[in-house]
Amino acid sequence: MQNDEIAQQAPASHVGLDHQLPAPPPEPHRSHTVRILVWVFILLVFGVLFWVVMNQKEAATAPAGRGALTGPITITAATATKGDIGVYLNAIGTVTPVYTDTITSEVTGLVMAVEYREGQMVHRGQPLIEIDPRPYQAQLLAAQGALERDTNLLEQAKMDLARYQAAWARNAIARQILEDQEKLVLQYEGMVKFDQGTVEYDQVQVSFCHLTAPISGRVGLRLVDPGNVVQANSTTPLVIIAQTQPITVVFTLAEDSVGDVVAQTRRGKPLLVTAYDRSNQTQLATGTLQTMDNQIDTTTGTVKLRALFPNTNGALFPNLFVNTKLLVRTLHGATLIPSSTIQQNGDTSFVYVIQNKTAHLQDVKPGVSDSGMTAVTGVNPGDVLADSSFQKLQNGAQVVISKTPVPASTSGRNVP
Repeated sequence: MQNDEIAQQAPASHVGLDHQLPAPPPEPHRSHTVRILVWVFILLVFGVLFWVVMNQKEAATAPAGRGALTGPITITAATATKGDIGVYLNAIGTVTPVYTDTITSEVTGLVMAVEYREGQMVHRGQPLIEIDPRPYQAQLLAAQGALERDTNLLEQAKMDLARYQAAWARNAIARQILEDQEKLVLQYEGMVKFDQGTVEYDQVQVSFCHLTAPISGRVGLRLVDPGNVVQANSTTPLVIIAQTQPITVVFTLAEDSVGDVVAQTRRGKPLLVTAYDRSNQTQLATGTLQTMDNQIDTTTGTVKLRALFPNTNGALFPNLFVNTKLLVRTLHGATLIPSSTIQQNGDTSFVYVIQNKTAHLQDVKPGVSDSGMTAVTGVNPGDVLADSSFQKLQNGAQVVISKTPVPASTSGRNVP
């Protein structure tokens, strides 16, 4: 009886063990699908966030851009005109005196006086420095005495020669005596010439003791003082004089410009040269082209030119660095517009032509420029052009022309 009960309970316990076993693992393809869906969801989230950020950035910059403008744009305008404009060659140059004299001593002696002031304008022949002349005056006096002695000996020899000639005519003396006297006269003549040369040399030495200005110009700082001893043929200068009126400017041009300059100079018309300061803002002087060097420097591919300036106001100072503008020719009847109205888009130049309060983009071809004006083709004289607010302008934009300048913050250049 008990065995039957145990046999009946055994299957029941086996059934309970079957229910407690773990579930079988999921299939592999279902987990792979879940991972793909997760990554797709993540990419979608990042895409939405990127789109939101970009829209916010465009919204933040829209007030400064052209798309945010709803009303007319206030601009200043300029009018294209018809006129003449010069074709210039720009170069850098150095102010160079026509003459620069470095005066040294030709004699050895004591400096007695310095008769110029530092920086003084002196004229040709004006006394500059006095060197003690007494030793040279004494030598000159001795040479003059020797000249007088030998001159009198020559005269005596000539009188004796005249008597010997008369005696020879009477056959009273030998021929040898006459010939000896003739040669004696020639010797004295040579001595007199030698004495004359000595006198002239000593006179020159005395003149070297009185230094005068060989040219008119401006002297520099004092280089010698009274009481100094100077040496003959020394390389140490006593005074330097630079001619400043007139004065020249030496500048260089590229070899490609030589043809234009030569063609104009052959016509016999002087070419105008204008000198500006280092900043190229202030005009210093106006002169004319004087000459061109006779050869091109092969190391730099440039040629030197010299322009002459009256320099009556002294604006050009020796060795001053200047900017030069050489007027080669003049274009007549060109269409001129302010250079500030021209905009750039890569290699394309354009302007905004204002018609019926509307800006129209117009391509132009710029030419030569001078003093803020540019010769162009593509617009006509009388056309009204925008000259400010280029950050806001676009083709077809409505504009209002202001008589007062537009602030600089809204007049910067930009391209569409």
